[in-house]
Amino acid sequence: MGLRALLAEVDSDEHVAALLADLTEHRQAGGLDAGAELVPAARTVLVDGLADAGQVRTLARWLGGWQPHALPVGEGPLVEIPTVYDGEDLADVAALWDVSVEEAARLHAACEFRVAFCGFAPGFAYLTGLPERLAVPRRATPRTRVPAGSVALGGAYTGVYPGPSPGGWQLIGRTSLPLWDPSRDPAALLAPGTRVGFRPVRAGSAAAGPAPGPAVGAVGAVPAATGQSAARAVTVVRPGPLATVQDEGRSGVAALGVPHAGALDRPAAARANALVGNPPGAAVVEATLGGIALRAETDAWVAVTGAPAPVRVGGRTAAWGAAVRARAGELVEVGTVTAGLRCYVAVDGGFAVAPVLGSRSTDLLSGLGPEPLVAGAVLPLGQVGPAVPTGNEDALGPPCVDWLPLSAPSDRDEVVLRLAPGPRQDWFDAEALRALARGRYRVSPQSNRVGLRLTDGPALVRRAGLGHGQAELPSEGMVLGAVQVPPDGMPVVFLADHPTTGGYPVIGVVPEADLAAAAQAVPGTPVRFVPVSGPLR
Repeated sequence: MGLRALLAEVDSDEHVAALLADLTEHRQAGGLDAGAELVPAARTVLVDGLADAGQVRTLARWLGGWQPHALPVGEGPLVEIPTVYDGEDLADVAALWDVSVEEAARLHAACEFRVAFCGFAPGFAYLTGLPERLAVPRRATPRTRVPAGSVALGGAYTGVYPGPSPGGWQLIGRTSLPLWDPSRDPAALLAPGTRVGFRPVRAGSAAAGPAPGPAVGAVGAVPAATGQSAARAVTVVRPGPLATVQDEGRSGVAALGVPHAGALDRPAAARANALVGNPPGAAVVEATLGGIALRAETDAWVAVTGAPAPVRVGGRTAAWGAAVRARAGELVEVGTVTAGLRCYVAVDGGFAVAPVLGSRSTDLLSGLGPEPLVAGAVLPLGQVGPAVPTGNEDALGPPCVDWLPLSAPSDRDEVVLRLAPGPRQDWFDAEALRALARGRYRVSPQSNRVGLRLTDGPALVRRAGLGHGQAELPSEGMVLGAVQVPPDGMPVVFLADHPTTGGYPVIGVVPEADLAAAAQAVPGTPVRFVPVSGPLR
């Protein structure tokens, strides 16, 4: 699945749990890089972040020799969830089971569950263990808001909503136990492989407790990192249409349902950091369509890269794509982009907002990290190393950076994306694959940081009997650049804020090196895929 990932498929959720346990042990023994992500799902385990093609081949051989088995019953940590069985849909569930409400609660509480995988939202665990005869359909009309702590049934799964969100599962109860807290270690109370039991408690009892509050670390204020001085800072004067703090994103938490996030145009963000002397992973501001204005509260070096836009510092015209000195009190203004979509603003020291789960990035899908910037927000800056005195303060600054000239994105250019084979190509017939290779699409206005949505091209039709209410694809792990095909047949290229699991077939994977162009493609831009089968770089 792409250049650095493998998707292993087994025939039951019991075998998923066993494969996950064995892969975890294999990683601990040094058979995989410590940073490799293991993302279990309904019938698959995704191994992402492999070091190179050699490790991909080595793991494929290891998986070829793996023997399916079941984990011993009762093995693994047990989490007990105190539950008030008074959900809005409990009576409907009892009627489906042909039992009383009291008996429905007893039947559910008598089961021992296991976390099969996490997805949908950070900390939302899909629990298996409900007898097949007790599976219930999802609601015909999903609720627009499900309260935090709601215990629910969906198909053969049980789940607990860690925070308020839309949802279509049947609500049978509630718990006050906080399942998700990014400030806690571990952040998720329920991780894949955990055994879970539900203990009935009476409403109003001490065990029932209050409803869970909002998770710490959700989108909110822009706090400084612990111990970080606020002496160096910039203030947002105008945020533009959408401006967020981004770095290289979150790693090691995909199995908990947490997207990677991070800058969409990674080369542009790294270039901006290099220009002001920062390491590549320092936090920058990603400004969609430009239009942002920041006031320097201290002398600082600033650089703007990505989509070209007019830049002014202290009212003076300044260079785009170069380090510029801003004095304390001066306004750094980035105008509307003249081509492309997203520009990047770096300041020496980097934006030192408090990290959440190892990253300072705003994740618009899950709501982690600092909120999108608003006027008046104060962004703390990290400290910079001491400069070497030269007698000329204006000459002090970052080292010279020698970049090859790069052409700016143009609204008229066609975006060409290479496409490696995906794990579900067999869901499509030869005609659909030819249509994908020969067709031309356009970027939809519905595109965002989650995915590049395409329109005005050939719809990719699935093979007969697959999908559309017939054989649906169980949720499975997703990688950056995955090209999903929803029922309407229009491809969606997953970008940095993509969900960690999904239930639409992946026909191919765009290599990371091509995603910067996708990040800069404005609505209406022509897009063409070039299927490749050989090595990609």
